[in-house]
Amino acid sequence: MADIKKTQLAVIGAGPGGYAAAFHAADLGLEVSLIDVQLNPGGTCLYRGCIPSKALLHVAKLINDAREAEEWGLTFTPPELNLDKMRDRTNLVIEQMTGGLGQLCRARKITYIRARASFVNSRRLILFNEDGSDDYLDPEHIIIATGSRPTLFGPLIKSERLMNSTNALQINRIPSSLLVIGGGYIGLELGSVYAALGSEVTVVEATDRLLTGVDHDLVVPLQKRLEQNFKGVLLSTKVMEMKELEDGVRVQFENGAGEKSSAVYDKVLISVGRKPNSQGLNLADTGVKTDSKGFIVVDEQRRTAEPHIFAIGDVTGQPMLAHKASAEGKVAAAVIAGKKAAFEPMAIPAVVFTDPEIAICGETENSAKAKGLSVHVAKFPWTASGRASTLSSSDGLTKILVDAETSQILGMGIVGNSAGELISEGALAIEMGAVAEDLDMTIHPHPTLSETVMESAAAIFGQSTHIYRPAKK
Repeated sequence: MADIKKTQLAVIGAGPGGYAAAFHAADLGLEVSLIDVQLNPGGTCLYRGCIPSKALLHVAKLINDAREAEEWGLTFTPPELNLDKMRDRTNLVIEQMTGGLGQLCRARKITYIRARASFVNSRRLILFNEDGSDDYLDPEHIIIATGSRPTLFGPLIKSERLMNSTNALQINRIPSSLLVIGGGYIGLELGSVYAALGSEVTVVEATDRLLTGVDHDLVVPLQKRLEQNFKGVLLSTKVMEMKELEDGVRVQFENGAGEKSSAVYDKVLISVGRKPNSQGLNLADTGVKTDSKGFIVVDEQRRTAEPHIFAIGDVTGQPMLAHKASAEGKVAAAVIAGKKAAFEPMAIPAVVFTDPEIAICGETENSAKAKGLSVHVAKFPWTASGRASTLSSSDGLTKILVDAETSQILGMGIVGNSAGELISEGALAIEMGAVAEDLDMTIHPHPTLSETVMESAAAIFGQSTHIYRPAKK
């Protein structure tokens, strides 16, 4: 057997959750080993998720902004696409960010191990190195941060014309037509990219609406924009069969009324969710428990059924968001370092980086109704925002939900330009237990989109300056 090394803490997986946990633990004085197969930390988010997709969404926005500039008397010639340069620029961003994380590892004296880890038992890890050799590691504590991967889809076929959310980011060529299976945020973001680059995009969703779980009035402006930019938006429609032809993939659909139809697409993007990377860890030889879907069961400290083993991020379940994983990682590191900590956020913001963006935090109207909460809802349409008008973003909307008796802010939703940058004010308000008066009385700079947050709060009392809606008695 190879030499058995020891460490205070081993973190399996170097994504946003894993490296945040490792960095925080090192800052608290722990000896840390961070284990991942990649050259540097970053995980799915940096290498094949959040960062490359947002880079491509930036490209799409540049194209769309150039087209919309005609409204302001500016006309640009159609863009010439250089896919090689686009990929090179995206890869440069990835290399810079992951390389910076590698430097931070070294600065914190973290031992970075490039290998795949699995459990021998609850106290020992086996490390499968790139050169085929094996090492063993006996940590005092372990944090599992192995993330998730795209979910496979029922009627699959083996074809190079099928893409998932990972290889779709490579953009080797622009398909003449693209079917996006799944109306969630990943499918809509990638569909928006391909539509801007010139593909005829159709999205099909089995339920009766896009972005299930997001309040309908926030989805409406986005859906209207997608219906203009996409060839089709098929709701309440299932994919029944796929068959590869010489010129594409024939897809058979069935709608809610039982009517069947079919069409041929150059490529098909499957985006129907993600599943946890809990297999391959040999958890069966530990006391770590998983649920029926493979998610690792943890408590509020992110501790598993094995007291010295913790788990964070996507592998523990929804919401599968990088910033949620990072926050969990810091909690787990603090607990291991002997601090009092628990993961008990009042709100976890989420952003759909389409055009327009959608951002939510806290309760939605749907969740409030399901919980039987008594709430007041106020909405401020961006048609009344001077800044939104100057940005050609008058279709936006800001809304807040407050407790009907106390006016404590329970939720916020925004659709429009830079919604993702605005939502943090709502998250802070919820975490601090703020009431609507706090937002209303906070002076916001003019003219900015942030004023829509202030005015939506004022609308609770029927006192919004730029809209007239008397308070409900």
